[in-house]
Amino acid sequence: MSAGENGGGAGGVVGGDEVVLRLTDVVKTFPGVRALDGVQLEVRAGEVHCLLGQNGAGKSTLIKVLAGVHHADAGEISWLGEPFAPASPQAAMRAGIATIYQELDLVDDLSVADNAFLGREESRLGFTRRRSTAARTKAILSRLGHAEIPPGRLVRTLPAAGKQIVSMARALSHDARLIVMDEPSAVLAHDEVGNLFRIIREMTAQGIAVIYISHRLAEIREIGDRVTVLKDGRTTAAGLPARSTSTRELVGRMTGRNIEYVFPPRPEASDAEPILTVKSLTRANEFSDVDLTVAPGEIVGIAGLVGSGRSELLETIYGARRPDAGTITLDGRRIRSTKGAVRSGMGMAPEERKSQALLLDQPVYKNMTLASFTDFGRAGFTDAGGERKAAQVTADRLDLRPRDVGRAVRTLSGGNQQKVVVGRWLLKDQKILLLDEPTRGVDVGARAELYQVIRALAEDGVGVLLVSSEVPEVLGLADRVLVMREGRIVHRAPATELDEDTVLDLVMAGSLLQSEGEPA
Repeated sequence: MSAGENGGGAGGVVGGDEVVLRLTDVVKTFPGVRALDGVQLEVRAGEVHCLLGQNGAGKSTLIKVLAGVHHADAGEISWLGEPFAPASPQAAMRAGIATIYQELDLVDDLSVADNAFLGREESRLGFTRRRSTAARTKAILSRLGHAEIPPGRLVRTLPAAGKQIVSMARALSHDARLIVMDEPSAVLAHDEVGNLFRIIREMTAQGIAVIYISHRLAEIREIGDRVTVLKDGRTTAAGLPARSTSTRELVGRMTGRNIEYVFPPRPEASDAEPILTVKSLTRANEFSDVDLTVAPGEIVGIAGLVGSGRSELLETIYGARRPDAGTITLDGRRIRSTKGAVRSGMGMAPEERKSQALLLDQPVYKNMTLASFTDFGRAGFTDAGGERKAAQVTADRLDLRPRDVGRAVRTLSGGNQQKVVVGRWLLKDQKILLLDEPTRGVDVGARAELYQVIRALAEDGVGVLLVSSEVPEVLGLADRVLVMREGRIVHRAPATELDEDTVLDLVMAGSLLQSEGEPA
């Protein structure tokens, strides 16, 4: 396996060429699927080793093998110079490998401190030492730059970004030699990503190795030392220098494509009357006095930092949250509940797909037909064959991997689970579709496919209201852009009149807004 070059990345490799982890010809097979097919990987002490690949390439399976969730069927794994085959996640953790999953494995009804030290609670004479645990948690949170999070706060009350910080705190509470981070920046605001990188640099300076999984190539160039690429369960490139390897080569190794964002053509602006009208919508401490419209066939994008009120706004429009003031009207009908929204022709793909959108133990076709279930009723019986057929057409259209619609959704990768959520609304005639981070954790190729699907829906007359943390995505896909900061819409413009720097300036500080003298 080619080790490549160090690349001089931000990790600042400590420990020279000391290899702490080596995988040789690792294989993992599930019924009907060879998820890992001879994977090669080498990670050195003190480096940030980035792992790239499409959804379904084997990244999730690989990290679960390292974490002791799955066991390799063949091949060799060496950890700190010794053969390594952890029997359980606890065994992997004791050996010094901590994993932060993309879909956070936290216990919502426990406190921040309880989650940080779950399974390793301090006790004396049979009693848990909560004060000591809280103090240690607070110290870790301070190190992470989030001392404002109370150790005693219930995790369920935290926003997605806060939960990510708790998951990182849990990893840092162990004396880990290797930390695996699966899409750690996916739920973080722009400024919080910089803080994440600061923490990673601190860890690598102490000789801790980091495996960093991300679809954001700009992040990989900033924080990574070396890159390994997976495709269809195989290693297609190993040890590439993170900073100097071209985007064309990286994307080509993953997908055969050579560009990161592929947006469908944007049609001419329409003068159609709005189908969705939101007036003076307000929820205390979340957003205030929001006005917006979406016309049939129009894609409206909302750009803003995590915590700006974007997701809360979408959930309120969908009827999942009750507004304190304001109105929501869809095709002339007032929307006051989720039931009313769906009946009026509104669909939503939420940010937290696992907890809010999917029945994880049910098959793909049941999840896809959830919103249109009544369409498959025949004389009091469910037409399961019809459900499967309709879901299979949608699965083929979205390039779902694997294509088996009878497979439990839990077994799919994160990006393919997102396809199932979007696919649900393709089966139902919608007037308006709300999309909250539709491509979060989705690979480069699948992104392009989802962009085509979203634009095709708009061309069929569906109005789309989109929230994304990816500014290029908002600018490339939307017809109009609303910039949101601290719960208010601070700027509105056609997407063609904005660039990434302007949007980031508006969401971070609003200096452009002030210079233009435009009202909030």
